[in-house]
Amino acid sequence: MSIEKALDAIRKGQVILIYDFDDREKESDMTVASQFVTHDIIRQMRQDAGGLLCTTTPYRLAKAIGLPYLSDVFWDAREKYPVLGLMAPTDIPYDNTKSSFGITINHRDTYTGIPDCDRALTISEYAKTIFQDKPADEIAKDLGTYFRAPGHVHLLNSSEHILSNRHGHTELASAMMYMAGVLPSATICEMMGDDGHSEKKEDCIAYAEKKGIPFVTGEEVISAWNDFKKQHPELDV
Repeated sequence: MSIEKALDAIRKGQVILIYDFDDREKESDMTVASQFVTHDIIRQMRQDAGGLLCTTTPYRLAKAIGLPYLSDVFWDAREKYPVLGLMAPTDIPYDNTKSSFGITINHRDTYTGIPDCDRALTISEYAKTIFQDKPADEIAKDLGTYFRAPGHVHLLNSSEHILSNRHGHTELASAMMYMAGVLPSATICEMMGDDGHSEKKEDCIAYAEKKGIPFVTGEEVISAWNDFKKQHPELDV
């Protein structure tokens, strides 16, 4: 089963491909558990995927720590900077919710923050930091100690009750992390084609087969997630 192969790959720190839906972005994202990110994985995403590299944060954890949606930051600053209000993301063609973009960060031990080693450090240490078994206010202090913002790693805040009202890659990838039993932060990067557009689904499937990478669709993820939630009614995400 493709889902089981994908979950096993996630547990091993390997990348998978997640395609969303024919009536949404029509994109495949290279996806890996953030805790396992290395500079080799960043290079693979940069060279073979080529899209924007982002790292997810669970909704409830982001809210507890105080990590905002970037659209909220811009909206709250619109009186001082009116153009931010004018540019509110109210017309996203594939999504009826606001953007999942959060803030951008660099680890304080990085230099510019953009090289593969820098981004790998930022992402892997971010995952270790936010999932510590300590109060949210202490985690927030640790973020201030070890990270600066803005930076070169884009954070994505998942929606509340993932895959209930938004079916983006942020939520699909997050669900896969929960089902795999790893720290529920995913790092994702869109597959880009050589024709100036997103890589076609069939070409992503061919790439996955050539590289031995599991490929799953949004429909498969949602079906598996619904079964998983029935088996784990205590899970509130």
